[in-house]
Amino acid sequence: MTPTESHRILVINPGSTSTKMAVYEEENLFFSHVLRHDVAALKKFGGIWDQYEFRLHQVREWTHASVPKVSAVVAMGGLFRPIPGGTYHVNSRMLDDARANLQGEHASNLGCAMADALAREFGCEAYVVDPVSVDELEPLARYSGHPLIQRSSLSHALNIHAAARKAVDELKIPLSSSSLLIVHMGGGISVAPVRGGRIIDINDANSDGPFSPERTGGLPLQQFITLCFSGTYTERDIRKLVSGNGGLLAYLGTNSALDVEERIRKGDDTAREVFEAMAYQISKEIGAMACVLKGNVHAVVLTGGLASSSMLTDWIAERVRFIARVLLYPGEDEMRTLAAETRAVLHGMITPLEY
Repeated sequence: MTPTESHRILVINPGSTSTKMAVYEEENLFFSHVLRHDVAALKKFGGIWDQYEFRLHQVREWTHASVPKVSAVVAMGGLFRPIPGGTYHVNSRMLDDARANLQGEHASNLGCAMADALAREFGCEAYVVDPVSVDELEPLARYSGHPLIQRSSLSHALNIHAAARKAVDELKIPLSSSSLLIVHMGGGISVAPVRGGRIIDINDANSDGPFSPERTGGLPLQQFITLCFSGTYTERDIRKLVSGNGGLLAYLGTNSALDVEERIRKGDDTAREVFEAMAYQISKEIGAMACVLKGNVHAVVLTGGLASSSMLTDWIAERVRFIARVLLYPGEDEMRTLAAETRAVLHGMITPLEY
């Protein structure tokens, strides 16, 4: 394939109750669509892979009606085995690990299988980019405090790596020598020291770090142990409490930052204190991760959906701007990033990795 050849790329991003679809022609969005799956129908299936044929049928119907031809299919990657960041061919080993829910059950595990099935029909290659299981941690970051538990990396790697590339472009420095603190703020919050483009440490957004719209983050351990063995909660209840029913939702009854900001504007002092506490905890995590980089930080980068909240980002910037310049990249732009990295493969700019 020559650098001047034009390509169309089909992008697939499965979520808990929807699947985002898009077609890019080179860097331009050709068209996009969100398939919203019937929630009642999904609940009839036991696990995420029991939904696969049902969801694939809907995806296939849309592609057959809307997409005549593509050069490649790329999907959001799931909870595979720990791997370095990059663009990967979908192969049988990846498909087996995805079906085994190797590091947990998640809708993103379906992506590689959907991409593989559609790529076979289009007669092209299937890829994933920077899956959730990207693990670039340095050895010291893996220690938890007890040998029975090892810290691992499950993160918003796709958006963190994309934000790093944006930041070095803006700062006009090489990615290879950059030193950044990147904060993905969405349903979960990940704070990552990124050195030379690699995520060398990160909090587990499901069980560590700051609280978020619906997750507790790290909790006082002794009180949490007492709660677990109180007899009031099942294991399922506890898991839902820390990831799904925690954070803003637990304190204020909503996981919407827009709702919280509206309540603050109307004079709700409790909403203000809780929202500012979230900014406080995010700032503390940024400060801790600055130590990982020994204070050598080119910029603190705030990204993800919550980076659109000027109230939240102003509070964070007020506390952390002494560390470094603060850059804002609101939103995630996952679909465009998936397409861009696949386009780089098609034009021979990068070589895809084998899983």
